[in-house]
Amino acid sequence: MEREWSHRPVMLDEVLDALAVRPGGIYLDGTFGRGGHAAAILAAAGPRGRLYAMDKDPQAVAAARERFAGDARLQIVQDSFSGLGRWAEAEGIAGRIDGILLDLGVSSPQLDDAGRGFSFLRDGPLDMRMDPEQGVSAADWLAVADEEEIADVIKRYGEERFARRIARAIVAARAEAPIRTTRVLAEVVAAAVPTRERNKHPATRTFQALRIHVNRELEDLEQGLAAAVDALAPGGRLAVISFHSLEDRLVKRFLRREAKGPELPPGLPVRGGQAAGRLRLLGKARRPGEAEVAANPRARSAVLRVAERLA
Repeated sequence: MEREWSHRPVMLDEVLDALAVRPGGIYLDGTFGRGGHAAAILAAAGPRGRLYAMDKDPQAVAAARERFAGDARLQIVQDSFSGLGRWAEAEGIAGRIDGILLDLGVSSPQLDDAGRGFSFLRDGPLDMRMDPEQGVSAADWLAVADEEEIADVIKRYGEERFARRIARAIVAARAEAPIRTTRVLAEVVAAAVPTRERNKHPATRTFQALRIHVNRELEDLEQGLAAAVDALAPGGRLAVISFHSLEDRLVKRFLRREAKGPELPPGLPVRGGQAAGRLRLLGKARRPGEAEVAANPRARSAVLRVAERLA
């Protein structure tokens, strides 16, 4: 467990600055992981601060309960951040949270555990579920999905230009034997892709696409962003770290839309002028510095966007 806690939280100083953590504040870490960000937020929030942490991965929840055992300032919830609106209402803190962090994607402990099936670099069961007790594994989905559906998922969520070739190869391979491991899938994909991207395994985009699909990541993100705005107190901050273009585009468009306010039909008379947005954008997108990327290569694609809830 200590070894898991050593994984570096991405853009830690930038996150603390973005959230403007203050003593006695109420905060939510919607993606606990192994608690690097959570520990720093608690330290800045002081003895009267409160932190609620959510994660749908049962291993992350177990790590949180062990690491922060006896710390009454932290409450851990096993759930997706897509449900944070319902949960905040139940806790009586809707509209009172001073800062919310969403650190998207897969965590280092998940990637490093071959048994979780997230990485093509380690052979293991082709699962990919954040919560192994919920939903359908990647292997089970690939066993029944038709070629067109597989191609659509790989194209849409992996932005893979050889999606149809890969889908055709998967269907042909599963006719010979079930695709149940990460190694087998990676080999099928590598054989189907005619060219290589520099410094990128040919299965990278396919694995990303399957993970996003299996876990409904973009749907959860859309729901979680909307719920986060409702849950923030006036002046509260929303900080979101994305790791690929699909996530970042969704976050960027959502924040801009909330900052601009609702689109009204042309010519419609509105008393008081154009309806105001609910958020104020705080600066441009931030990225990790060279020193952090050198120390933690997995941070290289991180993008942090920040906004503040208006009264």
